[in-house]
Amino acid sequence: KELDKQITEEANTILEERDVSHSRKKSIVIYNKNWHKGIIGIVASRLTELYYKPTVVLTHANGLATGSSRSVQGFDVYSAVESTRDLLENFGGHTYAVGLSLKEENIPEFTRRFEEYVNANIRTDQLTPLLDIDAYLTFSEITSEFLTLLRKFNPFGPGNTKPIFCTRRVTDFGTSKLVGKLGEHIKLEVVDDTSGKVFNGIAFNSAEYFDHIHSGKPFDICYTIEENKRKGSQSVQFLVKAISIS
Repeated sequence: KELDKQITEEANTILEERDVSHSRKKSIVIYNKNWHKGIIGIVASRLTELYYKPTVVLTHANGLATGSSRSVQGFDVYSAVESTRDLLENFGGHTYAVGLSLKEENIPEFTRRFEEYVNANIRTDQLTPLLDIDAYLTFSEITSEFLTLLRKFNPFGPGNTKPIFCTRRVTDFGTSKLVGKLGEHIKLEVVDDTSGKVFNGIAFNSAEYFDHIHSGKPFDICYTIEENKRKGSQSVQFLVKAISIS
């Protein structure tokens, strides 16, 4: 889990350091020869979830760039990878997940052609995530007893994804701020009107909502609950999946 978190953070940093044109692309291809081969499929899934774009994550193994691709709902990433088969040493998988390997020198051309295929074939609605909300919560309901119950659903993963909750009409505690190299993410500190509880959260690529949030006006959030354990203490943070103006 620590390796997964570390590599995902490194991948996010690389994406943030790319030029602004990256945000206009319909796909992600990212390569780091030092990443652990056994974890890149999970990282590809996390980046697809965060950016909601077909994603390929590559590392170096056995003399080749080797990696995994993951897709968004409704888009055939196998066909996208197959369209570049003359650049590949081998590949295999299915509609939503593909493993592949290629020579390191072919990565730039693979990246260009993969993006070209995705851009030509993906629909706009496929780049917008649809969230199935498991429950509506107020902050007063997020108690230690509730968190104990939630832990009983572990381990989370494919086939048992984390529940997505929604809280309506939350407001900025006054300390939310933009973060990231380009100020594209929001570090949230929010309250609702059912308790005095303040919850922290991170909303990736949501900067367009910041002015509304900073003004103190209410908004709705969909999120998963993440628990952090540090030096014997435990805290809760929201991973915000979507923001909607109330």
